[in-house]
Amino acid sequence: MKFEVKQILYAFFFPVIFVLVIWLAWIMEKGLDTHWYQWGIYPGSVEGLWGILTSPFIHSDIKHLFSNTVPLLVLCWSLFYFYKDLGYLVFPILWILSGLFTWSIGRDSWHIGASSLIYSISFFLFFSGIFRRYIPLMAVSLIVVFLYGSAIWNMFPVAELVDPNVSWEGHLSGAFSGLICALIFRKQGPQKPEVIEEEEDEEEFEL
Repeated sequence: MKFEVKQILYAFFFPVIFVLVIWLAWIMEKGLDTHWYQWGIYPGSVEGLWGILTSPFIHSDIKHLFSNTVPLLVLCWSLFYFYKDLGYLVFPILWILSGLFTWSIGRDSWHIGASSLIYSISFFLFFSGIFRRYIPLMAVSLIVVFLYGSAIWNMFPVAELVDPNVSWEGHLSGAFSGLICALIFRKQGPQKPEVIEEEEDEEEFEL
């Protein structure tokens, strides 16, 4: 798998725009001295359904925003570089699916931030590489584990004991969404090259 400069830059285009919009939303919220938490996901509430679309753009503070910025750039770039056109199909599905799961299982509170999307992309990348058994993509899986493997503990209720503001439900929903999409789309996108064995004709020489 060759790395081409044009393709690398192209894969960065959407992630950079997406992150800039998230930052713009935060700047506007703080500049207007308002709170947009009501644009998050509120589980079990009809009004909270809108948050499935808008929650990734809402963050509680600058620390929350910073903690999501780099993972979004890295993981989104990986998705659009290594999976090219498939990434543009999978990304909105991961977005909606992780939001729906959060809306279904989350506690009665506003769930905001792009963390569920981050978990969904990371789990998609990890399991897609494993399912395809293609060494370059499996290497991407290992890199994802190396960079974000420790974040797995934030997928379980114990995370709420450490920090009540952590939406472990959103993280778990994202992880589950990534696994589902990796399974569904395992036959699409880059695949392990087929090995073609050529049989050499052996000529018999009689002496």
